Amino acid sequence: MRLKAIAGLGLALALAVAGLSAQEMGAGRPQGMGQGMGPMGGAMGMGRGLMGTIVDVAADHLTIRTYLQETWVVHVGVNTRFVKAPAGQGAEVAGTRRREGRQPGMGGMGAMGGGMGMTEIKASELKKGDDVAVMGEIDPAKKEAGAVAVAVMDPERARMMKEMMAGYGKSWVMGKVTAIDGVRLTVMGSADNQPHVIVADENTQMRKRREPVTLADIQVGDQIRAEGAVKGGHFAATAIQVMGMPQGGPGRMPRE
Repeated sequence: MRLKAIAGLGLALALAVAGLSAQEMGAGRPQGMGQGMGPMGGAMGMGRGLMGTIVDVAADHLTIRTYLQETWVVHVGVNTRFVKAPAGQGAEVAGTRRREGRQPGMGGMGAMGGGMGMTEIKASELKKGDDVAVMGEIDPAKKEAGAVAVAVMDPERARMMKEMMAGYGKSWVMGKVTAIDGVRLTVMGSADNQPHVIVADENTQMRKRREPVTLADIQVGDQIRAEGAVKGGHFAATAIQVMGMPQGGPGRMPRE
């Protein structure tokens, strides 16, 4: 199920850069960059990340075209860590999941094609056309990021991410609930930093982790993801998942 596939993406960013701590993130941040919610962070579990294709490489920054067709400048420096996923690992994992009847991208390593086995590379090895995940401090207003880590994604996983992001706002939405008005939920989109109105009805399936919930259980501030379609200027939800970290799972990232 695609909702489950989406769930692992934030964790994948964290694991892919081999467990950078919050202190390391702060220490590695290029000067002048502030904190903020990124276009691929927030509800995906990280809050400080983006993904896209490199369109230009300079000594101190990368220009990236995200999968939502936005152009970002990613500042890099001596403290930025560069890693790369093993070639072909994403295709191997995706093939295994298809044989097992699961959707590609499910699990905590989804976006990166496997966090374990990442190899260190030099900044000079990055090139135009590489699909990368960036972890660091995000400035959505300026479309700039200060990179603590840049991970080159496996091509198969990058392809799946592009396909999935093509449906963002059309077949699925993810973000933080900012207002509730009856059956209408307004969320700030985690992938585009834009408001989306999600409408539920009696047929909408709602869960928190694996437990069924009702609309009354959803509160302002909750991170949710929904599947459905755009109808009449709003997003009609067929399923809503209230996101939460399982007990015993990775430590929580700071909330906005």
